[in-house]
Amino acid sequence: MIHVYRPLWMVLLLCTLQQANAQPAQYSSRQLHAHNDYENPIPFYAAYTAGVGSIEIDIFWHHQQLLVAHTAAQLAGAPTLAQLYLLPLSKAIASQPLTQPLQLLIDLKTTAEPTLDALLHELALYPSITGHPHIQIVISGNRPSPASFHLYPSFIFFDGQATIAYADSTAKRVPLISENFRIYSSWNGKGIIPANEKRRLQQLTDSAHAAGKKVRFWAAPDEINAWFQLMQLGVDYINTDQPVQAAAIMRKLPDLEFRPTTAPQPIYTPTYQSDNTRLAPKNIILLIGDGMGPAHIYAGYTANRGALSLFGMRQTGISKTSSFDSYITDSAPGSTAFSTGQKTNNRAVGVDHTGAALPMITDISKRLGKKNILISCGDITDATPADFYAHQVERSSSKAILQDLEKAPIDVLMGKGSGTVASMQAMLPSYKIWQHLDALPNHEAGKIVLADSMAGKSMLQGRGHWLSKAFEKAIAIGSKHPQGFFMMLEAAQIDYGGHANSLPYIVTEMLDFDAVIGQALKFADENGETLVLVTADHETGGLSLLAGDYSSGYVAGHFASGDHTATPVNVFAYGPYSSLFTGVYENTEVFFKMLQAWGLSR
Repeated sequence: MIHVYRPLWMVLLLCTLQQANAQPAQYSSRQLHAHNDYENPIPFYAAYTAGVGSIEIDIFWHHQQLLVAHTAAQLAGAPTLAQLYLLPLSKAIASQPLTQPLQLLIDLKTTAEPTLDALLHELALYPSITGHPHIQIVISGNRPSPASFHLYPSFIFFDGQATIAYADSTAKRVPLISENFRIYSSWNGKGIIPANEKRRLQQLTDSAHAAGKKVRFWAAPDEINAWFQLMQLGVDYINTDQPVQAAAIMRKLPDLEFRPTTAPQPIYTPTYQSDNTRLAPKNIILLIGDGMGPAHIYAGYTANRGALSLFGMRQTGISKTSSFDSYITDSAPGSTAFSTGQKTNNRAVGVDHTGAALPMITDISKRLGKKNILISCGDITDATPADFYAHQVERSSSKAILQDLEKAPIDVLMGKGSGTVASMQAMLPSYKIWQHLDALPNHEAGKIVLADSMAGKSMLQGRGHWLSKAFEKAIAIGSKHPQGFFMMLEAAQIDYGGHANSLPYIVTEMLDFDAVIGQALKFADENGETLVLVTADHETGGLSLLAGDYSSGYVAGHFASGDHTATPVNVFAYGPYSSLFTGVYENTEVFFKMLQAWGLSR
């Protein structure tokens, strides 16, 4: 146990409280330790330019030279400490000032006193290093007796061991505790650290922190999952033989982690009174989380402290998302499958693979006398909303897509505008164009386009409750219609967050979407004649979740891609005929199952 100024019972109590209230620390490349750096393909420069905070150097005092090597067998032809580190470092800080902390962990492989004396003599030639306010030199390996630490210059510090009780006068020269991970755990880096082993690691880490010391575990597993697990423990220096790769992950951490700053949002618990009844629904609400894969959903669940309205939906299925011409779909054929029941080519909107226009669920809904309502927190001509009113072979043909709207059976379209109001009005003479959601009346009876710039903002940019308010407006308009309505609402920006490989983007959009899901379930319970469906057109980003904490809402992950993947997506159903949507099926079946719920044949 490390000797500190507090009684042992107080240290243990403090450690317990710290563990109970622990939040993962903010990490950067400065928390990386380049283990045996000299064995990397490009010693010093690769780690230094990657911004690591600690570099390990093993030295031998051999034939009156300080040589850098791992074992004595490697000394023949080994570079000197000056050649490999001291000279390059002095040149680096001369050319560009070092403004971040850098630790040089110098491991003495030969007898402590003569090797350290030789090191001090060598360091005297580099005052820009020894006198640098951000450089700390820590001696490891064969160290002199702790009782003699005070005899060495003030710029020399020593790597500590948890088994040594350092006197108060000596402890101030020990900024770091380095321990063999294998003494505490046999964990191989896969999955999670066994609980009893994690407890021992956590106790050492907390005890060192209580004494004001940083912690490093050598011989720890060295892969991304292990790095996240060590960060969860609060380890100060992550030991790695892959400094460049690890630094790349650390630089992305702001996008790979999410920490809530607000209380969890309330969820809605359904009554289930109308769930799976055998009365054809008057209304169908299709909620599409663009790019929303299983990991996106669970990231939102974790961030909301283990709660989602979505998870109140009992009837669940899995949709296979491939398009006609690609294993990996994009949004255009992904939602065309929902709107038409047909597979089509990537980038195609509302047409088959030959380019022929397809009849849509909105055409069928209109023949049944229902209102058609489309909502998106993206552009109104983007692929997903366009799939329910347009027929184009190229999803980027925004002008042609908008022109198709004039002929389409759509009563209400809400989202970010495409072009100026004047240009939109010229193409859509049968529609009334509104620019602000709050100005849109609940009783508007004519055909409406809401082109609100606020819809195009992300939650992180301040969109606020726009999607929920748009849903409320749509319900107010649609529920007045005697024959009911078909609504498609797209949470477009879950997909944007996946493309950006940003977990905070994804989580905030996912929670905004779940708020709408709760509203839809509440309306379905109050109405009793509404089928609610929640699904996605594809998964975006290849998100995997690597760490999380239900109590704090912390969640961390990693991305395999900046694009769509072939990962199947979930389907959730609630209300009349919801059990139709269970099982595993092609995305086109969503269309036919909606028809079946309305009592129509394929």
